[in-house]
Amino acid sequence: MTDTRRIESFDEFWTYYLRAHSRPDTRALHLSGTAVATVALFAMFVSGNPWFLPTALIAGYVPSWFAHAFFERNRPATFRYPVWSLVSEYRMAWAWVSGQIDDELDKAGIAQR
Repeated sequence: MTDTRRIESFDEFWTYYLRAHSRPDTRALHLSGTAVATVALFAMFVSGNPWFLPTALIAGYVPSWFAHAFFERNRPATFRYPVWSLVSEYRMAWAWVSGQIDDELDKAGIAQR
């Protein structure tokens, strides 16, 4: 998915983000990476050990980039929209664990696979 125009609002970005994560296997890799990265960041703040930071970065990005390269075959939105991507990552994770992801995908016009 390549888009040359600039997205101006978070609501517009959210739809774009969901479309870039339309496959369940992509979302699963994102969720697992986000979970491990969040735990690593928490461990870094609790322990004061900065070595948890590389773990968080690797766990957060590698599974996601793998999913985009091999499942979605698109470019991660992180490169153009880093802050909105981070917020959307947690929003997508919350929608999934709270059982709202199907509704969000439906609203974005994404067919369930």
